[in-house]
Order: sequence, then C-alpha cells, then structure tokens
Amino acid sequence: MSDSTDMMRNHWWWRPGWRLGRSFYTWHITFLQNSQLVDFSARHKQIIDKFETLDQVPVSGLHITLQGIGFVDEVARADIDHIVAVTRARCSRLRDFEIEIGPTVVDAEGVYAPVHPIETVTELRKALRGGIGDTWGEENVPESIEGFRPHLTLAYSNGVGSIRDVEAALKASDPGTVRTEISTVSLINLNRDRRLYEWSQVATVRVGQ
Repeated sequence: MSDSTDMMRNHWWWRPGWRLGRSFYTWHITFLQNSQLVDFSARHKQIIDKFETLDQVPVSGLHITLQGIGFVDEVARADIDHIVAVTRARCSRLRDFEIEIGPTVVDAEGVYAPVHPIETVTELRKALRGGIGDTWGEENVPESIEGFRPHLTLAYSNGVGSIRDVEAALKASDPGTVRTEISTVSLINLNRDRRLYEWSQVATVRVGQ
C-alpha cells in the first residue's frame, strides 16, 4: 500500500478567492513562439501521455510565475497602469539574462522543472514587487518575498496518481534541460475555469534597455 506522501492529488481545486469566471492580475514570464521551450515540452509529451491523471500544459500556456497582484474585480485599472509604468522604469535598470530549466521533478500537484539561477530571477521579481510597492506601499505588496522557487510546470495533476511512477518514467526517458534568454516579462489577466491556465496579455515590459 502506498504512503499518502507518495501520491499526487488534484491541482484544480478552487483555492481561496477563486471561483468560476474570476480572473487574476499576475506577472509571468511567458514563452509564446520560443523554439527551445517547444522542443522541451515535446520531449515530455510521450512521458506525460502515459498518465491519465496528468494534464500537459500546452505550449501556449508555458510560464514561470513571478508575482501576483490581485483579482481583476478588486484592482482599479488606474492602479494597474501605474504599476506597469513604474515597473518599466525599474526593469530598464536590469539586464536581460539566460536561465536553465530542469531537470524535471514531480510533486503532489504536478510535473515541473526548476529554474536556475534563482538569484537572477529573484532580482526580476524584486523589481516587480517594487512596482507594486511604489503604487500601494511596501506593506501592501501581496505574497511573501520568502520561499520563492521559480519553475516551469509541464503538467498538472487532475487526480490521484503515483509520484514514484511518474518519476520512474521521467528517469527512463531523461528529457534533460533547456536554456533560454529572458528579455521580457508579461502582466497577464489569468483565468483557470477550464482545467488549464489561460490568459490575456495586459502589458509587456522589457528587461534591460
């Protein structure tokens, strides 16, 4: 009999504040038309397809979550415009950078690839938090600055499955790692009504000059 800590669970439960039709402003790194990430995703497909309890993230949905702002129905558009303007100024003082994604690991709610170096992505997140703090005050920036672990999710669990079985399949296929350049960050309007993350673009901010 498997220990409960070895089992995956449904990622798609309604977290506090979420409900059908509600969406959320958040900063993500997105990867539309990024050939390196398309190949990386494809290398995982044959593994993920073996498990009915895994929902593969479509290429259009690949992302690295950086910093939430708030539910769309609770944030004034004027505040969003100010946050974007301040963030552009802050991010212009940074430099674009390269990250390595992987190797892929499994946890209770999905299959994901850690992002390195953490320090570079953390500096970008600090700039995003600074844009929110300049608008609402540092004490009102949502989410903790501690415990940030950037990652790219390849699949979400939609039910109960064995973590060890997925780990074994990954080890056997060894999809490796991928490197890519980061030069922009996206503010998106994020929705999760259909058992996947979908969004519309609100703003794109350049990292560096």
